[in-house]
This record gives sequence, structure tokens and C-alpha cells, in this order.
Amino acid sequence: MLGYILNPEVEKYLKSLPQERDTVLEEMEEYAGKNNFPIIGREGGRVLHLITKIKNPRLIVEIGSGFGYSAYWFAKASEKGKVVLTDYQEKNINLAKRFFEKGGIENKAKFRVGDGIEIGKEYKNIDILFLDLEKARYLEAIKELENNISENGIVIADNVLLQGKVILEPESRKSKIIREFNEYMFKKFFSVIIPIRDGILIACKKS
Repeated sequence: MLGYILNPEVEKYLKSLPQERDTVLEEMEEYAGKNNFPIIGREGGRVLHLITKIKNPRLIVEIGSGFGYSAYWFAKASEKGKVVLTDYQEKNINLAKRFFEKGGIENKAKFRVGDGIEIGKEYKNIDILFLDLEKARYLEAIKELENNISENGIVIADNVLLQGKVILEPESRKSKIIREFNEYMFKKFFSVIIPIRDGILIACKKS
């Protein structure tokens, strides 16, 4: 059945567990809901936050930041690093700035307008590379940027299960593209996919 990966009752239970409140995140989630704007969601955001706490990265580069929801989770968890937000729409980046300012964490971010892959090429020794751009460009993005990742860097990619469509609709264009990306990541990197929401891939370079 399309529309979810986890059993709905399990997902409902996960969402019922106690969580810290953040009024800025709540406002961002409300904006996403009203404008049908896809975001990684609260469960995915907590994954990003935890990885950042453990990794303590100096440089996080997002390829496809939208209005900054996932970047906000990174920045909140980052102690000494910077998050580079990229989006080709200036209105999204401007909105991200406003949310970061509300949260008092704008000093942890760099806001860039333009092609995320091209911007990403400017940065070396990326500790966390987050992919959330057009799905058709995922493979292009990692091939262009994998040499810019630090030796112990991490790659995170959202939407890698497409709500289960990679299995249930394997012949669709998006499914074929994402399946090819996933196969590449498992061959070239040590990778795992967490089956929450649309699926989150986490990978590091093979030793």
C-alpha cells in the first residue's frame, strides 16, 4: 500500500513520544503543511540532529535546502560548525534566513542562492553532505561532490524509498532514478537506509 513505509500505528506511536518544543520548528512545520512544501519531518529532523551531535562537524553542506527546515535541525545541534544552505529560489533562502533569525542561530549558517551542486563544488572537506534536491539529480550530485567530502565525512539523502514506490512502482521514472542512486551508494559507500517517512540514507566512505 502506498503512502507510508512504517505501519501507521507504529508511526502514530513514535509521534506520540515526548519531544522538546521549539516554536520556530512548529512554525516551519505549519508553513510546510499550509503550502504543501515537502520537508524531512520531525522524525527525520531528529535523526539529523542526533548525527550532528555525534559527529560534531565543522562544515555541513545542504544541496537543496528549501526554506531551511532540515538545516535548522543541523544548526541547532552544531556547536562549532557552519551549515551552508543552497536553493535556486531566492524567496526560499530569504524565508530560511528569517526562521534562523527567529531561532537566534543565523550565525551558524551561510545562505546561498543558485544551483546547489555548483555551489557545493566550492567547498572542500565537507563533514556532512545532505542531499534533498530534485531526485533526478541525486546521482549527479554525489558523483560531482564525493571527492569534496572529508575522510570521515557522512552523506545523508532524503526520500530514497519514495514512500515505498521504489518497490511498488519500480518502473516509474523516479523509482528507476532513486534505485540507481541507492545501488551506487551501497557499492561506493558503506550505507544504510532508515525506513521512516520516505526513507533516509546515511553513508560514509568505505575504509
